[in-house]
Parts: sequence; structure tokens; C-alpha cells
Amino acid sequence: MSATKEQSVARVARSANPGLTPLMLNHAAWVTHDVEATAEFYTRVMGMELASTVYDDRVPSTGDPFPYFHIFFRMADGSTIAFFEAPGLPQRPAVTHPAYDIFDHFAMQAKDRAEVDRWHAWLVSNDVEVVGPTDHKGLIYSIYFYDPNGIRLEITTPLDKDWNFHTAQGQADLKAWCDTKKAAQRGGLDVTAELVAFIRKQRQRYK
Repeated sequence: MSATKEQSVARVARSANPGLTPLMLNHAAWVTHDVEATAEFYTRVMGMELASTVYDDRVPSTGDPFPYFHIFFRMADGSTIAFFEAPGLPQRPAVTHPAYDIFDHFAMQAKDRAEVDRWHAWLVSNDVEVVGPTDHKGLIYSIYFYDPNGIRLEITTPLDKDWNFHTAQGQADLKAWCDTKKAAQRGGLDVTAELVAFIRKQRQRYK
């Protein structure tokens, strides 16, 4: 790439957003190896409607010759969770660290704490192993469990009515985290140890 093109790309990357923000979650999608079990779980256990299906012998966006069945399940607000079953697809490889199976998850909102607790009882009655409930420092109240595909799900409700409007604090936290990490890298220090020290100092605000 020429210097001029590199400068142009850099300028575009730094441009302010022109007012584009997604309206809502349309769908999040994963692979399933058992669409029948997935449909039973999301319709009966999770109480969602089967919203739509699509199937073809090629992927429309890329043209790849992967035959598939695509299914969508609708939540109360109209947003959906979706799955692809593709014959002959090998199992997903194991993750390289257990944190990936904890941090990667899909959260769905309940109306209040009592409903989260009702979800807990319902899931347990269906032999679903549940973690929680967990109070996340007064921000949200959640339970966690896995679907038949090994996807970690969360049922949560806000405890703080402004939980997703703490923008100024979030920007300050992001800068402090990144500054701590960069300072550790520049100084040849243990990045994890420095970030743990940062966390322990900052979490005093929750006490």
C-alpha cells in the first residue's frame, strides 16, 4: 500500500462517527449440531417462539458450498437468537483457556429479581445446572447456565436503573485500564500483576 493510501486509511479510521448507531439487536447466531434439541430447548424451556427459518445449499453472503438450516427464536421484544445446522461440520475445537467458556456468553433480560429467581427454579426443574444468582456490585442480578450447544446463557435484571448509562465513568475506566497496561508493557513489568493491583485499588469505590 502506498504512503498516500495508508494516510487515507488512517484518516478514515480516526473520523468521528457520522451518527450511525444500531437500532437494536436483530439476532446473534451460533452453530448447532442438533437443531431438533436446540428448538426444543429454546421453545419449551426458554419460552421463545420459533420466529423464522432459512435453508440453502450455499451461503448467500460468501457463496461457500455449505448446506445449512438456519433457525431463529424470538424473545418478547422481537430480538432473536439463531442457529445454523450444517451437515458434516466437525465439532468445534476445545478452547485454549477456561476463561473463554465463562466470559463468552449471551445475556437475556428479565423484568425483576423475582422473575430471575423464577427462571432459576424453572431451569433447575428441567435438570439445567445453574450458577447464581449473583449480584454484580449493585449493577445487575444474574443467573448463568448452558444451552444444549454449550453456549453460556445469562438471565439478568438491572438493579441500577441507569446501569447502561454510566458513560463518563466507563470512559474513565477504559482509559485507566489501558494506561495501566501500556505502562506495564513499557516498563517490562508483569501486565497481569499490574492490572490485578489496579483492580484491587479501584474496587474500593464499591465498598
